[in-house]
Amino acid sequence: MRVLIADDHDLLRDTLVLFLQGQGNIETQIAADLDEACEIIEAEDAFDLILLDFNMPGMNGLEGLTKAMALKGGQRVALMSGQATREVAEKALEAGAAGFVPKTLSAKSMVNAVRFMAMGEQYAPIDFMTAVPDEPVNALAEKLSPREMQVLEGLTEGKSNKEIARDLDIQEPTVKLHMKTLYRKVGAANRTQAALIAREAGLFSNTLKDRFG
Repeated sequence: MRVLIADDHDLLRDTLVLFLQGQGNIETQIAADLDEACEIIEAEDAFDLILLDFNMPGMNGLEGLTKAMALKGGQRVALMSGQATREVAEKALEAGAAGFVPKTLSAKSMVNAVRFMAMGEQYAPIDFMTAVPDEPVNALAEKLSPREMQVLEGLTEGKSNKEIARDLDIQEPTVKLHMKTLYRKVGAANRTQAALIAREAGLFSNTLKDRFG
């Protein structure tokens, strides 16, 4: 089995070479960027698999993948990356890549993935492809306590202090204390300003859209 590994990170590339060559029946060649990889592909006999680092010089996103796949009448090319998103992986697979390999895979899993793809199968780790993306953290929400967030939401709904107190089952003076604190934290001088700041920050978007348009 012949595998070409193209990655501009020497340590990662050389470590992967050691993993694969340690199997005894995998011959590897290396390249440091896309141009060098393409030169090797054109000059050498066909490889069973070509592994391209998504972020190395010359790749320009998925353009490098499609370029390498088209060489010499068609090549089996897979992407590997430590940073690419699931969306990138899906687009690569849709474009006909042999697979997508996260660099976080264990050595054993990496070797198994290479064998799988070299045999003509398409590979992508299920846990990576089905992982729920992290919800983006709202900077304004990070400043407020859960109770202050509840009070701010009630405020953006146009509720009075009395109504907010009733909804949260707390005393009205407590609502006033929370409002005073959240005003200071968000930099607001009054209720309307606090609601507008929440809108600008993307909090309670449906409520604010109804109220402010």
